Amino acid sequence: MKPTADVANVDSTVLDKRLASLDDATTALEQAADFGKTTKLRRVIEQLRRVLLQPGGAAAVQARVQRLDEAGLFTGTDWATPEILVPGFVGPGLHSGDADTVVMEAVSELRALAIANGEYAHPSLSAEDARQFLTQVLAMNLELLFTPPSEAERVREGRTAQLIRDLFRHLADVIGYDVVLDKLVDEIWRILRQRPIQVNQVVSLITRIAVWRGDPNVDLVSSGQGVDRLITALFGTSEASRDDPGLDVFRARLEAMDSAGLQYEASGFARAMHDTGLVSPYHAELLQFLRHEGDYLLAEALGLSDTGKNCLLRFRDLVHRLIEEAVTPQTAQCIYGLSLLLDRGILYEPPVVPGLWRQISLELCPSARARLIEAFGDTPPPEARLLAGVLSMLGLPLGVGQGDNPTCQSARALSMWAYNDPDYLLQMVAWAARDDEIVMHFEGQRISSNDSLSGVATAMPIDLDPVSLLVVPHLDRIYAEMGRRCADRPGDPHRWVNPEFHGWWAARGFRIDVDVETGNLIDLDGFLRGFFAGYHPAYNGGQPLVHPQPAGIAVTDSAARYIGWHAITILRVAPDPSDTMRVYFYNPNNDSGQDWGDGVVVSTAGNGERFGEASLPFDQFASRLYIFHVDPLEKGEPEKVPAAEIDEIIGYIERSWGADRLPAGGLQAAGRR
Repeated sequence: MKPTADVANVDSTVLDKRLASLDDATTALEQAADFGKTTKLRRVIEQLRRVLLQPGGAAAVQARVQRLDEAGLFTGTDWATPEILVPGFVGPGLHSGDADTVVMEAVSELRALAIANGEYAHPSLSAEDARQFLTQVLAMNLELLFTPPSEAERVREGRTAQLIRDLFRHLADVIGYDVVLDKLVDEIWRILRQRPIQVNQVVSLITRIAVWRGDPNVDLVSSGQGVDRLITALFGTSEASRDDPGLDVFRARLEAMDSAGLQYEASGFARAMHDTGLVSPYHAELLQFLRHEGDYLLAEALGLSDTGKNCLLRFRDLVHRLIEEAVTPQTAQCIYGLSLLLDRGILYEPPVVPGLWRQISLELCPSARARLIEAFGDTPPPEARLLAGVLSMLGLPLGVGQGDNPTCQSARALSMWAYNDPDYLLQMVAWAARDDEIVMHFEGQRISSNDSLSGVATAMPIDLDPVSLLVVPHLDRIYAEMGRRCADRPGDPHRWVNPEFHGWWAARGFRIDVDVETGNLIDLDGFLRGFFAGYHPAYNGGQPLVHPQPAGIAVTDSAARYIGWHAITILRVAPDPSDTMRVYFYNPNNDSGQDWGDGVVVSTAGNGERFGEASLPFDQFASRLYIFHVDPLEKGEPEKVPAAEIDEIIGYIERSWGADRLPAGGLQAAGRR
């Protein structure tokens, strides 16, 4: 025991020396005038890094964090306002490779911990909100608690990689591991309720949780309500797969079953799939087996409605071939897309069936094959991977995501076509995958994706589903070229681009409440009354929306500060279960549930949303809207909209993205009554 005690004493002595230097640097920062703090900050950050690298350093900094905060450590940075910090940005900040950013991020988390523990009464962040923030941070970075740094991390981050893990273990020791896992499971269910096409990250998290739960050194057994449903949906869905036996053993068990046993297996997999939106690799093996056992069992395994069963029987040869070619353990998720595709009844649209037969036999061009292999590997072959992606997109048109790319326009177009014009989507896929070119027309003039200049995205996107991976780069270039062709016209180019890019059903009437040249608000009253008259059932004669319509919103953060313009699709307007009129819309940004500040919190479940929809009360949605399309021949009754309702929406705008956009004449000049 003696060597251990000696080491502990040495560590304690080193930490004490580091803390003394940190306290001296903090005193110098406190005493410096505002204009001179920058010169003192460098020493504070360096001493903080040295302390955090020592055992016990995180707890020591936590004890000093209020003094550091009040001395001005965070002044002039985003960390100065902890109430608006976003949990999802913490992980990227810690892995940024910038030593100063890592230190500031670490101290920010320790400040939140001190606030959550009641050690620091912060004027703008409550203890409850601080604890909520930290549980989200920990849940999103759970691997930092249970896995050592990878070789890549060690090379890239050096000693900082261990600093980050020591920080997270300290946070979890104080917050509690059970709370972290509960929060993580809640977050997984929240994402799955939106039914995204891409679930790789979710599956990875569930897999790690399953491994950790089986580790006797990690106490996760009593926490994570709902996690068992997620784990069994992937690894133990049915009686034959309960012990995760491997595909060969599972297949042998199926071969030994009678019809009743197979039906029990089929219904179990179908229930789990429709309950979670996740598909087990075992489900793929089951479907391939049942192709030879009868369509009744196949329908059971897909969990089909009457419409879906009729489609299966009517187009039996096509469905069997789709399963044969596309469904593998690696592409099992497409089974859910196939099920929903059949339930949508789109096979009864005459061009869709031949379009799918063409997709089955489509010969991919070399560049398309290379991109798919680069992103997904060569098992299964890229043709099967793309066909599986087509099934997922046709079944889950609202599950299309733009990834970490500025291509919301292209993602919206793919979603809209899958939702509204599936045979056109199939044509786009054929052009991109076979010809490595898409040709569209703008006001009668031909535009080739190969002739266009660069698009909105500055790099080739890779974090997309198979269809988006091939089609989005072409669409992005065409969209940008359409914008260039009307750049010299007055007003916003979306007036002309949206109908040409998305389809004839995008209404030709166009309204915008921002002056393109100045960025100032204009005609707010007329803009909002026009939106009510076009979309609100009480003022448009009770007319439901016939076709999804493109629209543009001003996205704001949780402090209601303007972030940027964003493309969405208005899907429908209807009263929710509590009789509040809501706008239901599609958001391509991968996670529609967002806090836009000033009480405007986007809902994805619990307010009448269908899978993939986001929603807001009509007034709140209108407060973030800046562009919409409307049929110019359907006038509605704009004059009947109460002035008080318009004023309430304008109040939301004033307190958020419109705060700095008032013209010289104030609200009167902006068109407010």
